[in-house]
Amino acid sequence: MAELGDWIRIDPNASGALFDQLRTQIIEAVRDGRLPAGTRLPTVRDLAGQLGLAVNTVARAYRELESAGIVETRGRFGTFIAHADPADEAMANAANAFVAAAKALGVGKAEALRYVELAFG
Repeated sequence: MAELGDWIRIDPNASGALFDQLRTQIIEAVRDGRLPAGTRLPTVRDLAGQLGLAVNTVARAYRELESAGIVETRGRFGTFIAHADPADEAMANAANAFVAAAKALGVGKAEALRYVELAFG
């Protein structure tokens, strides 16, 4: 696999924070399979050098990814893509709560799905 620095694109002129651009692109790569579970990420210093970012910017992205359960740090062994996507559990829990609320209100599946479509715009 190519190095992260080969395909991650950080736009210093974008309105979003640089660490958030990095965080978002890593999440997208996990979801589309470019970064499978167990993949070892570059060290903070290495990735900062590859991308021309400050070390603190990459460190913050890694911290946020770890807090969200996307990556896990294994001490001196490095940072790895987690084996489970936390979005799976979070979305399943949210869906179950939504269905329970819909049923309690007497809302059927088709009408409930209409609310979801409206929420997405």
